[in-house]
Amino acid sequence: MIRFDRVAKRYPSGREALSELSLEVAPGEMVFLTGHSGAGKSTALKLIALIERPTRGQITVDGRSIAGIGRRGIAGYRRNIGMVFQDHKLLHDRPIWDNVALPLVILGTPRREIDRRVRASLDQVGLLGREKSVPIELSTGEQQRVGIARAIVGKPPIVIADEPTGNLDPGLALEIMRLFRRFNEVGVTVVIASHDLNLIEQIGVRRIALVDGRLAGESVE
Repeated sequence: MIRFDRVAKRYPSGREALSELSLEVAPGEMVFLTGHSGAGKSTALKLIALIERPTRGQITVDGRSIAGIGRRGIAGYRRNIGMVFQDHKLLHDRPIWDNVALPLVILGTPRREIDRRVRASLDQVGLLGREKSVPIELSTGEQQRVGIARAIVGKPPIVIADEPTGNLDPGLALEIMRLFRRFNEVGVTVVIASHDLNLIEQIGVRRIALVDGRLAGESVE
């Protein structure tokens, strides 16, 4: 599903965030990218999402090299990727329904279909009935669940998450990770960047360790 072949990313400052990175994530697999801050985890996710481009090397997603996707093709490409961020990136002046519906509204999905999908997504994250609430009325953990609902509302085959539990206490963090695991169990490919090894060990899936932008090893609990 996702393959990096000798990928490097060098920023204009001269810092090389990734160096000769080769890895592969199988369709329907759940994988953690681990490593300390600055190891290259977030950069790898940004390259998958075409938020940034590699300096060298090739990335293929679902058997297709993404190097040839131009600016006009990025939106269509991202329809197949749900993205979850540590800081939620919610619209704080809009109700939860609007936040979750946003990707479908952008696509021009019919209103009836949007309503059905939004309700289904909120149900999956345990927030059905909170559609009219605004983010400030929710706890930090609930806000993260809204971000996840938004990521999955379009039924993407791939979900990537960058430190999605970084602001949560251990109990809530485990709940969120188990939520990702449930998505994975129905066939969604999930790639999560996290430095919390204690939490990762409780999920029991493959983890890929990065050190200074290089592959440092792989393990499965």
